[in-house]
Amino acid sequence: MSAADEVTAAAANIVAAFGAHNRDAYFATFVPEATFLFHTSPRLLGNRAEYEQEWATWEQDGFRVLGCQSSDGQVRMIGSDCAVFTHTVRTTLADGAGSVETGERETIVFALRDGRWLGVHEHLSPDPNYP
Repeated sequence: MSAADEVTAAAANIVAAFGAHNRDAYFATFVPEATFLFHTSPRLLGNRAEYEQEWATWEQDGFRVLGCQSSDGQVRMIGSDCAVFTHTVRTTLADGAGSVETGERETIVFALRDGRWLGVHEHLSPDPNYP
């Protein structure tokens, strides 16, 4: 399997864990020092622990991931131990008042760590092509 194929598989694991609201599996796909920048959050989350705290706050407000589909995935290798994965995601979320579907574009930067491709940065923005 090529490195790009391994990154694609790692991204699929992130999407599957997120889509199943499997918090432990999802966060295990990122290094502890990973950073996260979401259009739904007013600040950069400076490490995985900060994101886990934010997630817990969302859950208190009724947040639950009901499903997530990825399309248009692309991998750009940066040397042999870094890769940038971009894709479009459609996510169905429970928000305490019901469910909502979102359309977003996402970039995940991966680094090869101890033989595993793990996320070191995630950036999510609204998809301008989403209805």
